[in-house]
Amino acid sequence: MTTKVLTTHVPLSLAEKVDQVATRLERSRGWIVKQALTAWIDQEEERRRLTLEALADVDTGHVIDHQAVQAWAESLSTPKPLPVPRG
Repeated sequence: MTTKVLTTHVPLSLAEKVDQVATRLERSRGWIVKQALTAWIDQEEERRRLTLEALADVDTGHVIDHQAVQAWAESLSTPKPLPVPRG
């Protein structure tokens, strides 16, 4: 696998936490940073996918009225909560 070195400045406290985790897991600092960066990229890609999916729902009119959601949320603390609103 071809690799590329990335250099960044991080706060000392964050660097120390990375070192602590690396020591605890008996892994290198680079391995820890690569795992964290991979997880963050995966999370951001999923967030983008969900955002695009939500925007497509809005474009097609598949939305739930705000008042319906608010009424449902307020009913959750009552003895008889409303059913989950559907669009």
